[in-house]
Amino acid sequence: IAAHSGRTFKLMGDGALVEFASAVDAVTCAIEVQKLVQERNSGSPEDGQILFRIGINVGDIIVDGDDIYGDGVNVAARIQALADPGGIYISRGAAEQVRDKVPIKIETRGEQTVKNIARPIEVFCIIAEDRNAITVAVKKSETDVVQPQMITDKPSIAVLAFNNMSGDSEQEYFSDGISEDIITDLSKLSEVHVIARNSSFTYKGKSVDVKQVGRDLGVRYVLEGSVRKAGNRVRVTGQLIDSSNGAHIWADRFDRDLTDIFAVQDELTREIISALKVKLTPEQKDRFARKGTIDVEAYNFFLRGRDRLWHLTRSGNIEARKLLERAVTINPDFAAAHACIAATHVIEYANDWAEIPERSIQTGLEIAERAVQIDDEDPSAHVWFAVALFWHREHDRAFAEARRGISLAPNLAEGHLTLARIMIYTGDGAAAIKTIDAYMRLDPLYPDLTLYFLAEARISLGQLDEAVAALKQRLELNPNSETSYALLASCYGHLDRVAEARAAWAEVMRIAPDFSIERRRRILPFRNPDHFEYRIEGMRKAGLPV
Repeated sequence: IAAHSGRTFKLMGDGALVEFASAVDAVTCAIEVQKLVQERNSGSPEDGQILFRIGINVGDIIVDGDDIYGDGVNVAARIQALADPGGIYISRGAAEQVRDKVPIKIETRGEQTVKNIARPIEVFCIIAEDRNAITVAVKKSETDVVQPQMITDKPSIAVLAFNNMSGDSEQEYFSDGISEDIITDLSKLSEVHVIARNSSFTYKGKSVDVKQVGRDLGVRYVLEGSVRKAGNRVRVTGQLIDSSNGAHIWADRFDRDLTDIFAVQDELTREIISALKVKLTPEQKDRFARKGTIDVEAYNFFLRGRDRLWHLTRSGNIEARKLLERAVTINPDFAAAHACIAATHVIEYANDWAEIPERSIQTGLEIAERAVQIDDEDPSAHVWFAVALFWHREHDRAFAEARRGISLAPNLAEGHLTLARIMIYTGDGAAAIKTIDAYMRLDPLYPDLTLYFLAEARISLGQLDEAVAALKQRLELNPNSETSYALLASCYGHLDRVAEARAAWAEVMRIAPDFSIERRRRILPFRNPDHFEYRIEGMRKAGLPV
């Protein structure tokens, strides 16, 4: 490292953080390291060999005494994690600086989505011209297949939105709903890693390369399918594909009466589980058995209502509630429909859409509690009950309900995010960051709002520079988030960066001239009011009119 003008800032167990004067120095050093390691390994038994992953990035860093941090370091760390043992991965910036200057071949590995980094990163693999000089980062087969980077040793799966083959675009809610219910069922298994709807539905309506989906989402298996509904008949097809090589693991088709749709879903899900070689315990088999009888017409209204709920708009919220209320009129013990109705009231309260906010949150709370009373094993019902309790400032009960939801469905992404939010507002920032990490693994293409929650957690730990970085990432994705600009102004105030604080506040006023600190003081459910006042104090330090 010293011979290549490098400086070792820290050693971390089996890792090292090193800064170089140039990308050329860093890459040349990395190749030499891997060559020496390979020489060392040649005389050692397999269980005594050492294999390094090396990641290189060109980016801004912040030097703090004997440590460095910042986005430049974060990206390098994520790239390192993507590399196979014995390999070297570099970012596009590094690749551009070393191309034609170092005798190597550079092969792209495509854009990779990694945790805590808002934008996908294009990653390149280094191969020395003497191909024996270093271990190739991704060993290529005769068919030139690049293995996706798995983020877990469990069977991992993404369920894509099933294609609507009904010839009527208005029926798309039905095919989406079938896919979502399969995701929900699979999420109940702790033995499987299941990607959240938000990420897997990103590919809806697009020409899909299953191998790329596997790389994007870090999964081994991808489930594709289609739904054709005509009159009282429904045809559901599904195929499970190994994303590492495109091989079909399982495929089947179900032609049934519409009244058998739940049996079709159960059978399809069980066959997927069997194909993944996961054995269900008796308790799990009981949990998979659908409780009670849901009227098909009620289910149809439920799917339409849940589809509108996902729009997260005021008009969509109103329409969703009407449809869901029709579902429970037909089927009064339809727990999932009750839970979604509760969600419409809570969303109405949180977004200040209600004429009488207190009535909205109280109604949402009562209906959510009714949902869990109807079906105590519905994980989403427990999560929405937790959200309602959270906004009602019943933090301990909210925490317990969120944990209950996660225990029933360990892969339920929204359960982890809800738990993280409760932790933030009760002041446990460290636990919140770990929980957000777990959420991001389940929802790798997470919505930009996640970065706002990450910033809140950082602030609660006094990590203001890291909070600023998260907020800036969020604002790159959503430049009209007044709440992010307001929080950014507070961070800048505490950091004595007055001009930047005032510029951030100017953006708040541009986007939302009626932005109300008092409303946020009233609605944000901090257990300790001083935590909210700390955020306001940052604005005051910058001389902002708050």
